[in-house]
Amino acid sequence: MSTRTYHDPLHGNIQLDGHDPAEAMVMGLVDSSPFQRLRRIRQLGPAFLTFHGAESSRFTHSLGVFQLARKAFNHLLPQDPSLEQHKGVLYAAALLHDLGHGPLSHTGEEMFGLHHETWSARLVREHADIQPLLERVAPGTAAAVASLLEHGQAERGVIKALVSSQLDCDRLDYLMRDSYSTGARYGQLDLDRILSALTLAPDGDLAIAPKGLMAVEHYLVVRNLMYRSVYTHRLNVVCNWMLQQLVREARRLGPEQVWSDCVMETWLWAPRDITPSTFLANDDLRLGYHLQRWAEEGPAPLAELCSRFLNRRLLKATSVAQLEPAQQLEALALARRLSETVQMNPDQCCGLSHQQLRGYHPYRGGLRLWDGMALRGLEQMSPLVNSLSTPAATAWLIHPSEIQSKLRHDLDNLEAGAAAQSS
Repeated sequence: MSTRTYHDPLHGNIQLDGHDPAEAMVMGLVDSSPFQRLRRIRQLGPAFLTFHGAESSRFTHSLGVFQLARKAFNHLLPQDPSLEQHKGVLYAAALLHDLGHGPLSHTGEEMFGLHHETWSARLVREHADIQPLLERVAPGTAAAVASLLEHGQAERGVIKALVSSQLDCDRLDYLMRDSYSTGARYGQLDLDRILSALTLAPDGDLAIAPKGLMAVEHYLVVRNLMYRSVYTHRLNVVCNWMLQQLVREARRLGPEQVWSDCVMETWLWAPRDITPSTFLANDDLRLGYHLQRWAEEGPAPLAELCSRFLNRRLLKATSVAQLEPAQQLEALALARRLSETVQMNPDQCCGLSHQQLRGYHPYRGGLRLWDGMALRGLEQMSPLVNSLSTPAATAWLIHPSEIQSKLRHDLDNLEAGAAAQSS
């Protein structure tokens, strides 16, 4: 097939031309079994329990990232025709950047202790459906793509920036796509303005023309709002914590008490033995089936956690960010004691979860404005961007609903006592 079109809800028609070697490579990569597996990996993990429309896949997102990378590349190419030789690396890295995600995406990383960047690079280097397609474009392409995905290294800084930076094609797509699928209205970026403002600085790296300043400011505000409203939503925090507890409990009980097939057995109890084929065999479908089996026939503590998750009988989360760390531990101790009074195991239903909301980082791949005369950091030209540089922290006390009213009463007393001592 010489041409192909994917109809994307965000980007419209994504057309591929098989006569272009780099796009022919993309067609082959999309057809490969490792990439097709991404259809079975939810983009937002368990967020579908919070936002019922959050059912999109890593497959859809990855195609979107490729499309944006191609648009950005074609916009920048006239400024430096020598970039043409890096097209294959960019296209492959943009498309394959999430190849190494496990079940439920980032949640799966927390559950099983794996890193998707490491697995993406390994699959690029080793898988028989991937590596030869990359090498067909140019010798060394597979190694270059793997290095970019795992270590953020590329021969040209602009290629690295389009794949991994504070204004990369991955972020642009997932902010728009996750906003679309969750029903949030924060992620409506001025994408055309951002892409048209991309330019090359005198050092050959990526910069932004002044006309794109407001669009990029808006993008950074959107990123902040999406993290606060979607990615660190309290119910997402609860789901992630419950799933981590679930895997921890299964590992504690061991294969003698917990049924699993050979794939899940390796993931749970011999993670160092995971091979590329064993890795690719695990996805949302296999994990979901195991959760169902464990809910029906697993040991009681594991069955209860699985049943709660599958039937959305979620634990509660109360913010304790206003408390000092020592007071947060006191709050956890309160929750544990109250859980015991209602005959619930505190090890299964009480915990603390902390998140760091990373702001704009001017010194780690910070964005730059280039007006043809001077190159300046974005935060120097924008008080708004500078205000987004301060990270924020959240702290959630996770507990069962059965103790919620009594716990909140006791927390109010704890907080009042702490305030009295400080005064």
